[in-house]
This record gives sequence, C-alpha cells and structure tokens, in this order.
Amino acid sequence: MGVYLRDIPAIEAQRLLELKLKAQSLWGVLGVETIPLDENATGRVLAEPVWAAMSSPHYPSAAMDGFAVRSTDTDGATTTRPLELKVGKEAIYIDTGDPVPEWADAVIPIEQVESLTSDREISHDIRHPAFICIRSATVPWLNIRPMGEDIVASQLVQPSGRSLRAFDLGAIAACGISQIKVARRPRIAIIPTGDELVPIGSSVKTGEIIEYNSLVLAAQIQSYGGLATRFPIVRDNFDQIQQAVKEAAIHYDMVLLNAGSSAGAEDYSAAVIQSLGEVFVHGVAVRPGHPVIMGMLNTGTKSERQIPIFGVPGYPVSAALTNEIFIKPIIERWLGVYPSQPPQLEAIMTKKLTSPAGDDDYIRVIVGKVAERVCAAPLSRGAGVITSLTQADGLVLVPRGKQGVEAGEKVLVNLLRPVTEINRTILAIGSHDVSLDILAQYVTRWNGRLVSANVGSLGGLLAIKRGEAHLAGSHLLDPETGTYNISYIEQYLPGIEILLVGFALRTQGLIVLPGNPQCITEIEDLTRPEVNFINRQSGAGTRVLLDYELKKRSIAPSLIKGYERQEFTHLAVAAAVASRRASCGLGIAAAAQALGLDFVPLFEEEYDLVVPAQYYDTPILKPFRDALSDQEFLSQVAKLQGYDFSPIGKIRAQIHA
Repeated sequence: MGVYLRDIPAIEAQRLLELKLKAQSLWGVLGVETIPLDENATGRVLAEPVWAAMSSPHYPSAAMDGFAVRSTDTDGATTTRPLELKVGKEAIYIDTGDPVPEWADAVIPIEQVESLTSDREISHDIRHPAFICIRSATVPWLNIRPMGEDIVASQLVQPSGRSLRAFDLGAIAACGISQIKVARRPRIAIIPTGDELVPIGSSVKTGEIIEYNSLVLAAQIQSYGGLATRFPIVRDNFDQIQQAVKEAAIHYDMVLLNAGSSAGAEDYSAAVIQSLGEVFVHGVAVRPGHPVIMGMLNTGTKSERQIPIFGVPGYPVSAALTNEIFIKPIIERWLGVYPSQPPQLEAIMTKKLTSPAGDDDYIRVIVGKVAERVCAAPLSRGAGVITSLTQADGLVLVPRGKQGVEAGEKVLVNLLRPVTEINRTILAIGSHDVSLDILAQYVTRWNGRLVSANVGSLGGLLAIKRGEAHLAGSHLLDPETGTYNISYIEQYLPGIEILLVGFALRTQGLIVLPGNPQCITEIEDLTRPEVNFINRQSGAGTRVLLDYELKKRSIAPSLIKGYERQEFTHLAVAAAVASRRASCGLGIAAAAQALGLDFVPLFEEEYDLVVPAQYYDTPILKPFRDALSDQEFLSQVAKLQGYDFSPIGKIRAQIHA
C-alpha cells in the first residue's frame, strides 16, 4: 500500500500532481490532429500557428459598385464645371469585389455619377452608358481595397493555443488554408459509484439519490475543451469498481471516480486506485472538497503508460469545485491553452464568516452594486447544496491561515457571471418569502435581475443601514403596539429616508405532516413532550412573532422541544417537517403547499419591502417597480395559499427618523 497523505495544502497537491504528470510526459499537448476547416473546428485549439498562404484580398478590388477611373482624369471637376469621361476608354463599370483594371487607381460610386448617352442625354442604362458626368474630383486609391488590406501572405493569422471562434475560421479560410492542426481533445472517463444512486429520470424512493454529479462534471469538462464519457452507475463493490476503472484506463486519458455518499465509498475509491496503481494524495485542505484523492493508474498496455485518476468527492459542490481547481488546469495544459483566469471584482462582504484556519475556503456569494459599493452576500456553504452554485455570482477564496472574513471587509470575488449582469442586479437582503422568488422571474422580463440573501427581517434592516442592499423584506411585529416594521425602521435606520412598500398580508401558522397526525392546532401544543419543533433564526420576523405569542401565553421557550434548532427560510422549515426531522414549524402556507404538507392557520401579518428612498426611483429599481404591477405576476402569486396581495406596490409609509 502507498503513503496516504491527508489534508495537505492545495498548492502542495498541485505540485505533486505536476511531478507525476511530468514523469509520464503528460505535462503538455497530448497529441496533434489535422482536421478540415469547417464549423466543427469551432472551439478546437490550434496546436501550431497558422501563417497566411495568400493575401486577402489577393488583388486590388472595388470597395463598392461604380466606375473605375484614373484619378488624374478627374482633376478639375466641380459642381459648376462638370467633366465627362468616355466609358470604355476613360471609365469602366465594376461591381463590388471585382478586380480593378491595372490602368485605374480609383472607383467613383455609381450614385455620384450621371449616366449619359452618346447624344449627351440621360441614359437609362446606368451601368453601360456612353459617357459619365462627374461633378467632383477623386483621389488615388479611393474606394479600392488594396491587395493584402486584411491579410498579407506569410502573416501570422492565429497563434498556437488559440481556441477557435467563428470569426477565426473565416480569417483562416480567407488566407487560403483548408486544413488546420489542432490539439487532440483529452478523453475523460467519469465513473459514478454508490448503492444509493439512481439514474436521472428514475422514480426516486426513500434512501435513493439521483445521480447527477457525472452530468455536471461532464458538462464542465466539455466547456474546458475535453471529451467526457459518463459510465453507468457502479455499485459499492470493490471488484465491480476495479473492473470499471481498469477498462477506463485502457481507453481514456484520465479517470474521475466519483464516490457516492454511502458508508465506505471513499475507502473503496482509494483501495481500487491503490490496487491498480498508486495513491499519492488522499485529502486536500480545501473546503468544499476535502476528501479528494489523486493517483496514477497503470493502463495495462505494453508501453506501461500511466494516466491520472481522481477520487472526486460525492457531494455535488465539492465535486464541481474539485473539477474547477484541479482538473481544469490539466485539461488546459493538455490542449496547450493559456490558463484561464475568471474576471475579478473587489467587493464588501455583507456578513461575518468563519473559516477553518488550515483550509482554502471557497465561499459562494451573490453580488450587487449598491450605490457605489459592490457588495457580496454569502450563500449556503453546505457541500451538498448544488443551488449555491447555480445562484452564485462568484467565489471568494479565504486562504488557509486566515480564520474567516469580517462583515464589511473587502474581498476579491472570482466572478461566475459577467460584470454587466452584476451592474443590473437588485440586491434584496432580509426576510424570505416564496413570492419574492416568483417576483425575481418577472424582474428579468423587465431587463433586471433580483437576487436574495435570506438573513431574516432584522438582518435585512442592518444590511440597509450598512448600505449593502437595495431593499429588504420585513415582517417585524412591535409587541408594544401590535404594528409591523415602522418602529424597527425608526430604531435601526436613523437618518435614512425609507419608503415602506406594501407587499402582502399573509397567514402564519403551523406547518405539519399530512393529516396532522399529532393533532397540533395551537401554540400551546408545542409544549407537549411528543412534539418536536423546528424554529426560525434569531432576528427573523417569524421568530419575533413566535416569541411575542409565547410571552402573551406565559410559555417559557425552554418548554418547547426543538426551540433552539433553527432554519433560515420557510421552505427549509417545511423541508424539516417533510423529512420528519420535526413534527412542526411556524411558517407560511405557501411553504406547506409547496411540499404537500398540511397547514394550521394561526396569525395574520404584514410583509413589507423596506426600500431606501434614494434608490426607489432610480433606473436600477425600475424593473422591480414594473414587475410589481405586471398582471401575469399578480395572477401567478394569487394562486399561493395564505396571501392577500392587495397592498402590493403601495407606499405604506415614508419614514425619515
């Protein structure tokens, strides 16, 4: 057995990988192919530079329809003293792209001449008159494309390492080239393993997981320029996994062994690799992505060739980031392209985060420009939360040795979206509501983009105070007055003019299992010993409402089993109930409806949008304002249970504390 290294720094793992690949002559272009120049060449990488075989154009040509002339023959022509030139002797008609006669050095556009007959009458045959009349002189080489205007023979047309675009194909063809030499595309085998995995499209039972990691990995590899092959799912059986890897090693340049999440899957990966070659890295200090395995496989061929193999973590975010951090650079090296660098943007982190001191920590963030500040709000950090990548605008790397990021600290964001999208992003930070997710869809119709970070109502007000959000959803109940939001705005946002925009009246209640098997009907039932509650986080409007109702009833939170367990959205509470991690949770009817749960209505509340007045009438929020009155949006949210959207878009209050 080989040496197992755990949690080594990423830079050390990459150094070891480079040494192993160099030892197998795998630290450069894998091979060269000659292919025809056609549309299939798009995206291929040139293995050799392309030099022009001929000039383009390869002769002087007319830049427009008109008459070829000697420029000296036009001297003296003016509006008051026009000149006549005899066609066939002093002028000849040519179309755009036609060769210019050797004796001519200019082309007069057809619309700038008068066509005349031999009797000096207007000629109806404008292309073949007897004479042309001109009223201005021309200059040498006017309206003529000179030979080599675009490309000169022997000129460098494209360097090696260029990934060919549609325009590049045209330039290569124009200089007389019909075949090109390109880097052979690396062939990557992806082998998913795990007893719990089922193919995409399967009817999923409890304990089964749809296998989509290989789909994501393959799509990434295709985007890098490689050729990916997804193998059928292999069960957690050493011999079966070993056989699949052995077959892949013969036909492919690299193998990705993607472990499932069942117990022992990672051990199978390491043991299989070790049995067919060597493991030289087992664990990299990167989050997400800790259990990465790196090894070299014996291919079983006479050449005793070895190829790299990676044990890719089963969690989807870890798998995707492993691909991006370790595998993409190898594919780029094999294709001979320059290492790509994502666009970067400096931003202010909106929330304090802690990171393991010994790991490189990749944080997924959404990004928006609020006034003149670019703000980055962190998304869920779970390695299994694939939506944290689909929603992410970028990644923030917290390097090992640094134990986190402070709120308000400047960070460098590696962007996953164009800056143009960031500049039109409306950043909503605050309380979660499913109708905001629907609103985001309609904001895009008005050429905007709405993204949300769910930190609770109070967290949203604090984000507004720090200038980190364009708006915040809020439903904070004042226990003294029974009113919503206004007193909190006055308390937390002094000196900021705020427009409180009505959004919805909604019903809060208890989300319970179908049929309500424990007969939970009121707040008092939460104290029953068999009831297992799931709460919202401190600062959430729902948490404030619960604490208000408990105080009214003189119920101590300590009497509620699960009071300290918390989730950050209504849908997360519903998911906790649906998965039977909890008997019930306080939330909105739409969340129960989404997951097929029952709902016990208890309270009516106001859900408003807190918007700084300085942003409300600006172009960035215009798509938001337009979407609020979009009739299709209004009809869509009207289908949600437990809502009254009559207040939507109305200014409930203008507050300047």
